[in-house]
Amino acid sequence: MIPIRDTIPARHYPLVTYALIGVNVLVFLVQLGHGPGEAREFILIYGLVPARYTVGEVAAHFTLGQQIFALLSFMFLHGGFFHLIFNMWSLYIFGDNVEDHLGSAYFLLFYIAAGLVSGLFHLFLNPTSTTPVIGASGAIAGVMGAYFILYPHSRILTLIPIFFIPFFVHIPAFFFLGLWFFLQLLNAAGAQAQQTGIAWWAHIGGFVFGVVALKMFGFFPSDRTEQGYHRGGIRRKTSDRLQLIRPSAGRNSLDLYETLQVTPYEAAAGARKLVNIPQGVRNRMYRVVIPPGTHDGSVLRLKGMGKQDRQGKKGDLYLKVLIEQPW
Repeated sequence: MIPIRDTIPARHYPLVTYALIGVNVLVFLVQLGHGPGEAREFILIYGLVPARYTVGEVAAHFTLGQQIFALLSFMFLHGGFFHLIFNMWSLYIFGDNVEDHLGSAYFLLFYIAAGLVSGLFHLFLNPTSTTPVIGASGAIAGVMGAYFILYPHSRILTLIPIFFIPFFVHIPAFFFLGLWFFLQLLNAAGAQAQQTGIAWWAHIGGFVFGVVALKMFGFFPSDRTEQGYHRGGIRRKTSDRLQLIRPSAGRNSLDLYETLQVTPYEAAAGARKLVNIPQGVRNRMYRVVIPPGTHDGSVLRLKGMGKQDRQGKKGDLYLKVLIEQPW
């Protein structure tokens, strides 16, 4: 299952989320700048190696500063391009909403704490391991745990490839994240945990921290608003580029009808949207152009995008523009 997007729009630009993605990419480029031998030494120094904290002979090879810094730096290293892409994509999907609720300052502290707890969780359960643990997975698992508490009824547009055929389905967030957590437990408890080199317990520790920490944030009422802890953030002018709509059919007609929500800024300046339309077990994706100066109630016609009869005749899709600030 590959998450594509969620259905909860963020009210503010997720500045910290974007910054964390940028830092992770930058550090990965630094990693690539090292040769094979240097890269291994780089990971041993800045990755989290449990044995360097519990075995004296191993600890002797590192300075106190390196020992402390590795507890932070390991969560910005990655083992490969796909490892980086998957982690950053997950952070992009779930991070903006959690940051939107907590505010940028709290979110940054939360993210670092989740990563630290995930690393310590792995360390305590594998105290003599000499395998370096690297990656943002533990910190992002904390973000996913927070999302699980904040937005359980959100829906995750998910890509499920079956025999190379892409199927898009909407899965409730509590089910998607609950299944993800169950799979981490299953892998951690099984023989795979010792064979793959993946720090399953770090994922579990991060997720549990995210769930517990969100309950604890209720103890900070001085900064809290009714929407969350956000203060001083930059309000978004645009809605999500990918929109899910469920058009209805006219009576005895092949045409389909639905509304498309845009912000006042998008209506004035123009915008491009991707419209996702569920059709049975499959979804259809269309590009929609909202021209500048669009008025509330304007109708966009997508020729040939309606239903199709047995003779191959196609109807049209009519989208009525609704100008509204969704937050």
